[in-house]
Amino acid sequence: MTIPMAVNDQDQLPDDDDDFGEGSPEPGIVDAPRSETIHRCVVPVEASGRRLDRVLADAIPTLSRSRLQALLAEGCVDLSASKITDPAYRVKSGQTFAVIVPEASPSHLEAQDIPIDVVFEDEALLVVNKPAGLVVHPAPGNPDMTLVNALLAHCGNSLVGVGGERRPGIVHRLDKDTSGLLVVAKTGAAHVGLSSQFGDRTIRRTYVAVVWGVPSSATGEIVGNIGRSPRDRKKMAVVTRGGKYAQTRWRLLRRFGDVASLLECRLATGRTHQIRVHLASVGHPLVGDPLYGRARPKAGLRRLAEDDRRALAEFPRQALHAAEIAFLHPGREELLTFQTDLPQDIEGLISILERISTYPPGSG
Repeated sequence: MTIPMAVNDQDQLPDDDDDFGEGSPEPGIVDAPRSETIHRCVVPVEASGRRLDRVLADAIPTLSRSRLQALLAEGCVDLSASKITDPAYRVKSGQTFAVIVPEASPSHLEAQDIPIDVVFEDEALLVVNKPAGLVVHPAPGNPDMTLVNALLAHCGNSLVGVGGERRPGIVHRLDKDTSGLLVVAKTGAAHVGLSSQFGDRTIRRTYVAVVWGVPSSATGEIVGNIGRSPRDRKKMAVVTRGGKYAQTRWRLLRRFGDVASLLECRLATGRTHQIRVHLASVGHPLVGDPLYGRARPKAGLRRLAEDDRRALAEFPRQALHAAEIAFLHPGREELLTFQTDLPQDIEGLISILERISTYPPGSG
């Protein structure tokens, strides 16, 4: 049970729609510095003996367990005027904990004015149509000029903070050279809510892919654990030992002779390079994929003009686009669905492949 209280120069009571729960104390005034938020949590009988971090995570759904563990380590959790720092502390029924959440600190990352295509935005989250070539988050080799740097500049002070830092909350990622829709949290509560939906696999993500070859059926499902390739540690692979469970459903949208196909792919899980690895494992790698897409039918390509063959062979990135995303808004419990058109480079690729059907039989 929790009572969130925003403390400032004027006493504020929680909003009317806050759920105090049965047996919770009435909201009171807590002395605290300006801009801190305090949650007072009373341990119910059924939680006695459990770990403190788990009890607090249940009581304060707007804070992730990792965030609560960080607050414990920082001495921000009080019990009877004593600070508790051990996340494994075993609680007792009736104990009252005060969790002090400081105002989010400025991000250590640089805000950079990079143009981004914002499809939707409100106070809790935004949906971005990421172009190919843009890295989502800073990492070794890409310390800046990422989507996160762009979002810091775009959102400014509207970022309430995630994990104690005023930064966008990345709940899922797209590979650098995959284009399409990405949802990003602007608040800690939205980050927890969206992360929970990803964990429960209730967020719908639909991709469009151009692959080499034509599947033997109109629909299919690929199930196979994905882990590091035992032959090349820079690649992922479908593995028989270890790895993480992965499931991809696909549907044939169009076929281009016997050379290539346009597929719709839906993720039931979200593993690194999942669509790329799964489709390559069944003999239909993505056109342009530098890691998994080397196999290609040669006979059908001979029916194309030399310039078209070269354009296909040199397509500069994996032909994969995140075309749709659907999720429940974490604040309003409203189903939101967003769709985006294919980018120009994939449209151009499809135009080339369409020419295959214009050549007479036997010309290849």
